[in-house]
Amino acid sequence: MLALIWFLTSSRFDDPEGGLENDEFLPSTDGKAPVRFKDFEGKTSFGMSVFNLGNAIMGSGILGLAYAMANTGILLFLFLLTAVAALSSYSIHLLLKSSGIVGIRAYEQLGFRAFGTAGKMAAGIAITLQNIGAMSSYLYIVKSELPLVIQAFLKADPNSDLWYLNGNYLVIMVSASIILPLALMKQLGYLGYTSGFSLSCMVFFLTAVIYKKFQIPCPFEEYSSNSTAAHHTVNVSNHVVHADQEVDCSPRMFTMNSQTAYTIPILAFAFVCHPEVLPIYTELRNATKKKMQKVANISIFVMYSMYFLAALFGYLTFYGKVEAELLHTYSRIDPFDTLILCVRVAVLTAVTLTVPIVLFPVRRAIQQMVFPTKSFNWLRHIAIAAILLSIINLLVIFAPNILGIFGIIGATSAPCLIFIFPAIFYIRIVPVEDEPMNSRPKILDNMSETFCSDYRHFQTISLVFFIIIDWTTGGGQSAGGH
Repeated sequence: MLALIWFLTSSRFDDPEGGLENDEFLPSTDGKAPVRFKDFEGKTSFGMSVFNLGNAIMGSGILGLAYAMANTGILLFLFLLTAVAALSSYSIHLLLKSSGIVGIRAYEQLGFRAFGTAGKMAAGIAITLQNIGAMSSYLYIVKSELPLVIQAFLKADPNSDLWYLNGNYLVIMVSASIILPLALMKQLGYLGYTSGFSLSCMVFFLTAVIYKKFQIPCPFEEYSSNSTAAHHTVNVSNHVVHADQEVDCSPRMFTMNSQTAYTIPILAFAFVCHPEVLPIYTELRNATKKKMQKVANISIFVMYSMYFLAALFGYLTFYGKVEAELLHTYSRIDPFDTLILCVRVAVLTAVTLTVPIVLFPVRRAIQQMVFPTKSFNWLRHIAIAAILLSIINLLVIFAPNILGIFGIIGATSAPCLIFIFPAIFYIRIVPVEDEPMNSRPKILDNMSETFCSDYRHFQTISLVFFIIIDWTTGGGQSAGGH
């Protein structure tokens, strides 16, 4: 997967129009000459920008996708995932085009240009809620998984009151010792190397999920059921259990139940990277709209592939028994499995290194809403990060479960940032006399410009996915018979 990213990012992307944007970067508020795009020299390479945006997309959402597939079916899930990914890429295109027209690379300032103070506050509040929810979900994984990893490695008693097995203490320590120092970086581009390492951890997670699908039988035997009484129960009702095997180990193409409603918010949450797009655009070397759109398309394409494969093989391992947090399901089989323990460490590393990336837009939104006329100040920079992490730690300590975080945030702020705001900003900012509402550019040209260059990639991967589905579902049914 990392080789695919390298191949896609190794090409040169030149601006066919022969120049960079030269409109104002941010509106001047202190009487000084406005800073312009051509005066700001981005220093982040194309590849590092892909890593940063991909890391912003990839997070704890991947752990809930197998559960989402179990409650929609394989084909319905693939359709929804494709639709959300395509709409995410198109809405990024609208953001970039709007920012190019008015010369602004701040999400909140686009809201201000479109709707005044109300638009600025709406965008800032949505970014704050969305990214606080994202960081809460990441740290919730640290809280729930890190004690289990330490307990397994040290063979500690799970009922002991040792402080290093308390998730609340551990999440505070990780926030203070790792996340806060990284969040104090002045520029987002400095986190490109940590983003690359974070993505490599998630590739390892995906590899392990695929491998485990062919190692775990269906139905699986829980770790706690290795008792004589449990075996006696299974032997007495052998026929009944066999009938259940036929039901539990058969993949479903379409499913509708009471949990299906969670799927769209979870998918929307999994592709939210829009608050990070404009800051990454600002720091991109030799930035153009076309080059930044390539960064976005490659990032979304790679994450889309990883999402589907992780969901598919996670679902085909446990079928209807998969839990909302995939790693917890593996613990039901063997909590001391060495590979799963390594996967837990990799996921913990990945989500921990993602938090600083997601914190940058929140801090920027707060500064735009509360200190719009103030220049950069290290004390304020540090204070906002420390206060945000303190609030997030409180949310993590008292949050009921990770699915609740995904559902609430995904159902509210995520659709605004992905679908609603980019479209209405574009409609308001692009002059009607230049592009009427019923004009071809506003209806067709933008979409074709965004997707035509990447259509062959999506066409190829879709064919590969259908081959994988046909092969794995056939294999899953055979495994169920054994």
